[in-house]
Formats: sequence, C-alpha cells, structure tokens
Amino acid sequence: MTTPRTGTLRVPGATLHYEVRGSGPVLLLIPGGAADAGLYAGMAADLAARHTVVSYDPRGLSRSPLDGPLTDQRVEVWSDDARRLLNLLAPDGGASVLGCSSGAIVAVDLLARYPDGLRRVVAHEPPLLELLPAPAPHRRLFAEVRDAFRAEGVGAAVARLSEGLGAHAAEEADRAPEGTADRLDERPAERAGERAAGQEVERKSGQEAEPPPEARESAARMHANMPVFLGHMLVPFSSFRPDLTALGAVADRLVPAAGRESRGQVPFSGPAARMADLLGTGLAEFPGGHLGAVEHPKEFAERLLAVLA
Repeated sequence: MTTPRTGTLRVPGATLHYEVRGSGPVLLLIPGGAADAGLYAGMAADLAARHTVVSYDPRGLSRSPLDGPLTDQRVEVWSDDARRLLNLLAPDGGASVLGCSSGAIVAVDLLARYPDGLRRVVAHEPPLLELLPAPAPHRRLFAEVRDAFRAEGVGAAVARLSEGLGAHAAEEADRAPEGTADRLDERPAERAGERAAGQEVERKSGQEAEPPPEARESAARMHANMPVFLGHMLVPFSSFRPDLTALGAVADRLVPAAGRESRGQVPFSGPAARMADLLGTGLAEFPGGHLGAVEHPKEFAERLLAVLA
C-alpha cells in the first residue's frame, strides 16, 4: 500500500491529523465511534485508484489533540472541522464524502450546513435516534451504556450495549420503518455492542486476512479512544436532530446507506432507512454490517465506487 501523505490542520480548539492518498476527485472519509483514519486502511488503496482519498483523526481522538480539557463533543463542531479540511484539500469543490456510524452523523450535518462544493455524501448507518418512530428505548439504552462506562469502565459499557441490542432485537425489528425488513437481511445480535463501539475493528485485526499495518496500528489507538467515545460522543451524537428541511433541498446528493447484515439493529440501520423514506432518496445496501468497511473492505469499496459513479 502506498504510504499516505500526512499533514496537520489547526482548527478552533484542536489540531487535526490527516492523510492523503491517490489522485482525482477528493473523497473524504469520516470515521465513526472510537476509530480514526486507520478505520479505512483496508480499502484505501482501491479507492485511491480513482480518487484523492482524505482520511483523518477527528478531534480528541488519536493524533488530533484538543487544546483544552475533554468535554461532550458536538456534531456541529465536527462538521465544521470537516468543512475546514475540505476547504484546504478541495478548494475548488466537487468532493464526495463517506461517513460511517457517528461519522455518518457528521457527514449528514456537513451536507445540511455546507452543501456548496459537495458532490455526493454517503451516510452509512448514522445512529440518529430522533429519526426513529420510537426513539425512547434506544435513547435510554445509550444513556445506560454511557453511565456503565463512567461507573465501571469500557468492558461494562460494551457488555451493556450488547445485552441491550440482543435482548430487544426482535422488538426493534418490528419497530423499524416500513420497508426496512425487506431491504436488510436478518442476522443475530451477537457482538453488536462490539461493532457499535468499535471494538470489532480490534478483534478483526487478529483474524482472517492479514490486515494492513495501518489497521493494526489503529486498533491500539482506538482502544485508547474508547473513553472519549463512550463518555463524550455516544449520547450527544445519537441525540442530534438533523436539519431535514436543509437536507431536503440537497436530497439528490445524499445517499443513506445500511449494511445488509444489520437488520434487527434498529439504532443503526433504522435511521438510515427512515431518512431515505423522509427525503425520498432510497436506501443503498452495502456489504457487511455496521462495520462493513472493516469486515469486507474490498467489497465495501467496490460498492462505494459504484454509488459515487
């Protein structure tokens, strides 16, 4: 894999580490959960054959330090960071964006607030709970996960998330927006908490095909990022309300997406399906589940390139 070109960008309150590969139209990759730029290492080379691929560590994670103390993170601040990065690396516009999980929430807000210069935005499983017909049980679960982390640490938080998702999988599937069940394949809820929190990236790094060095290095960084995600991102990001009016004006540039293995995980696949219904965009199906970009990087990249074509 080609060594990426790296740089830093000063933004209000933080310094962002970013990486650039390839040439062509800019494609910005926004990681989710506790992940950083290394989340996309497995598919970066395939994407870089057609695009200038930009990935980065969001503020407060890995190599992007905050200037001050850590507080609850705000989606609007993160989308402004993404805008500043695109202003630097794609000043002439025409950029596309992929965001996964909480990174998809940032991507959605980026399009709503700063549509100029954006060609297409793919939002893969943004856990925008407020879009769901019945958000309260999921809101309560995520608050319990945060509280478990604060009281007992990462292990207890991930266990609570897995338990909550697994115990209510069938009930959640029944609550999904109409059409979700037809578009997403059923799968068990096992390891759902690991996937949602980002732990699955770490687990995958030691199994199956040999991951690229960037992914192995990212796993250790991601583990150190878990307190930021569980304590200061999970609840404020998932409770964010997207500006549907603004998105409606640029709906032709938005691609809500979900993994074909994500059926039953309504906090993750449900909001994308609901957003597609509300905006009339259709729902794009991608390989794998919530972490399809890690589980099936080549297939995920192939599908992404087709969506962006």
